[in-house]
Formats: sequence, C-alpha cells, structure tokens
Amino acid sequence: MGVLDGRVAIITGGARGQGAVEGQLFADEGATVVLTDVLDEEGERTAGEVGCEYLHQDVASEADWDAVVADVVNRHGRIDVLVNNAGIFQDTGLMNTTAEDYHRMMSINAAGTFLGMQKVGAVMAEAESGSIINISSVAGLMGTLGGFAYGASKWAVRGMTKSAAKELGRRNVRVNSVHPGYIDTVMLTQTSVFNEDPDRTRRALRNVPLGRIAEPAEVGRVVLFLASDASSYCTGQEFTVDGGMFC
Repeated sequence: MGVLDGRVAIITGGARGQGAVEGQLFADEGATVVLTDVLDEEGERTAGEVGCEYLHQDVASEADWDAVVADVVNRHGRIDVLVNNAGIFQDTGLMNTTAEDYHRMMSINAAGTFLGMQKVGAVMAEAESGSIINISSVAGLMGTLGGFAYGASKWAVRGMTKSAAKELGRRNVRVNSVHPGYIDTVMLTQTSVFNEDPDRTRRALRNVPLGRIAEPAEVGRVVLFLASDASSYCTGQEFTVDGGMFC
C-alpha cells in the first residue's frame, strides 16, 4: 500500500523538473495525480511517462483555476492534495527589474499560489480534509543579490502560507511551504551563478554545508511527506531543503 492510496492530487508546473518528479513520487505512492502546466507537449509526454493525468493551466488565470478544479472534481469527486509548484525566475537586481518584469513574476509565483489556495482550499474546506504545499525558496527566507522580483514573490508565498494555515486549519486543511536551495532543475541554469563561471559556482557551494546541488527528488520526498498523514500535525510551517544554507 502507498502512503497516498485513494488520494487525488494536483501539481502545478508539472511538465518537467521538480513538478514532474513530485508527480512520479505521488503516483508511485498510489495517488491519482493531475499535472498542470502551460507547456502542453512536454506536459502530455511527462504525464504519460509517469502515469499521471495532464491539464493545460496558466496559474495566473482565475478562469483556468476554475476550469481545472471543476474538471478534477467532476472526474474524481475530490481533491486531497495541492502542490503549488509552478513558478518562473529572472536573475535581475532591483535596478534592472522593470515594472513589467515585477508584475509578471508576482502574477505567476504569488497570485498563482493565492488562486490555488483559494480555489482548491474551498473544495478541501467543504470536505474538511486536505493538504496544500506551496513551493517557495530559500529566497523567501533571506535577502538575495539578484533575483529581486523572484525573492519578493517567494516571500509573499511564505507569508500567504502562514495566513492560510490559520484560516483553513479550522476546517482540517493543512498549509505548509517548502523552501528549496540549489536544486538541479532548468531554473538553476537560469542563474548567472550556475551558468557562466565555474569559479562562481564553487564559491556559491561553499555557502552550502553539504557542499553540493540537490536532486529534485530530495525536494519531492519532503513534499510527499507533507502530502501524507505522516505530517498530520504540521501546518503553517517552513520546510527548508537547502543543504544547510539557512542554518
């Protein structure tokens, strides 16, 4: 028996990387998993490979959230787990970030998470059961040099998680945030530290006590824990998966 037998999960940004790995882990543990993304060709392929379903979704669109939630509830009758994994990154500092860049980052990373908690949280609250896992970042725990708008969006995710946990906890719905550090995904290669200068990479890893970049599954296993009954008394908390960067 799997730890998620009989449960229905939505994982946003599931076409590749961390979301795809989480989909595989959830499916292996017995969940019915719905991956969503805007990368339809890649998403359909990933869903077929890992044994999940796939739906198109722009997480910044309220209409898309309404459609996805209605589709999943109509077909499966419930939603037990939501992983707000979808996100984008831009490696620009305060002075190089345009207003358009900032609003785009917030619309996907922050507003997308807000809409997910609101729309799926309503279904879970009615059922008086559920777990919402919001993927933030170590950038949501500390200031960063570069990635200004990204950091702002991930701090917003951290704060919203705590407020939602207080509100939804009364209906037996748990809400937690996960804060990855350096993870081997496409997003990491978008940072100047890890795609330009090997010396900069080595210097960055000196700030990681474990001294290495993590595999996506190392984050996925923490997300799986939060989706399962093993974390039944955990809500409103921040779970770092950062090799000790924030210790």
